Amino acid sequence: MTSFYELKAELPGSKTYDFEQLKGKVVLVVNVASKCGFTPQYKGLQALYDKYKDRDFLILGFPCNQFGGQEPGDDEAIGQFCQLNHGVTFPLMKKSDVNGDNTNAVFKWLKNEKAGLLGMTRIKWNFEKFLVDRNGKVVNRWASTTTPEAIDAEVAKFL
Repeated sequence: MTSFYELKAELPGSKTYDFEQLKGKVVLVVNVASKCGFTPQYKGLQALYDKYKDRDFLILGFPCNQFGGQEPGDDEAIGQFCQLNHGVTFPLMKKSDVNGDNTNAVFKWLKNEKAGLLGMTRIKWNFEKFLVDRNGKVVNRWASTTTPEAIDAEVAKFL
């Protein structure tokens, strides 16, 4: 894949989410988990989404169970948990891998575009974040410890 807009991701229920519909939008892509110390970030992510969604901002959550088994549920359970406990209304993709042989295409592309600390490409833990500008370019990557509130100003710069 050479372009963000050529990517596709699987949604729960065997549907496909085509990234071509994201043209002209600012997108935050996050690998998420329901039973992680960083799970409270869902509330911050939702607040960020609510604040900027009317300005062509979107968050895409990618549930992943590769870090301490902290996303054990199926797609339906994950969606219900996020809605009931954190009021999540941004799209959640089908649970998938973000590292290793079965890494989903989106995270393969993102990691190739923007390495992390010391040039490492692998995702270190749940709730790593990638910011993609309106032209489909990865403009920032943050570690799990960086809260949604801490990136608000950076997101706003691209809106």
